Amino acid sequence: MALHLGDTAPDFEIETTKGTIKFHDWIGDSWCFFFSHPADFTPVCTTEMGRTAQLAKEFEARNVKPLGLSTDTVEEHVKWIEDVNETQNTTLDFPIVADADLKISKLYEMIHPEESSTAAVRSVFIIDPKKKIRLTMTYPMSVGRNFDEILRVIDALQVGDAHGIATPADWTKGDKVIIPPTVSNEEAQKRFPQGFEELKPYLRLTKVS
Repeated sequence: MALHLGDTAPDFEIETTKGTIKFHDWIGDSWCFFFSHPADFTPVCTTEMGRTAQLAKEFEARNVKPLGLSTDTVEEHVKWIEDVNETQNTTLDFPIVADADLKISKLYEMIHPEESSTAAVRSVFIIDPKKKIRLTMTYPMSVGRNFDEILRVIDALQVGDAHGIATPADWTKGDKVIIPPTVSNEEAQKRFPQGFEELKPYLRLTKVS
């Protein structure tokens, strides 16, 4: 069964490099960046694991917990982390799920048979504190993820939740946001006392902090 935006992220209990976790309990009141990799000791994956570790403070500032997954064992993950730290000049502290039996990869539909029947593609799930799936992205095995975009979309989701707005194309934090068409001008004036710019009745821009 396909996982859709707004669905509750499937819960699971699994071994990781930080011990056994029960997914929903581990997320707690945080957001989660759950991302999969084809295999340990592979080049693109090594750079992505390293980049996630390098961005630890950025994720922490957004109340986001990264959780990696690769279809190998904890023992292999631990050895691989040494390579990640060495080659990417970082310290990887977030947990990596051990999914040698593909249980979680299949649960989250990370296995795409035309790519590989035994390795997960580069899936991304952004999950909110209510355990709802808010964003999904799928990259092919040969293409590394854009972490600026991952952080950008987390910012957009969190600003949207806080202010009831939408974000325009290429939005980054601090840019103007969109007042949804379902909000009347009268209501908009109450909710956004800083004012707004009306380009069209359905396209109104404002700034939020």
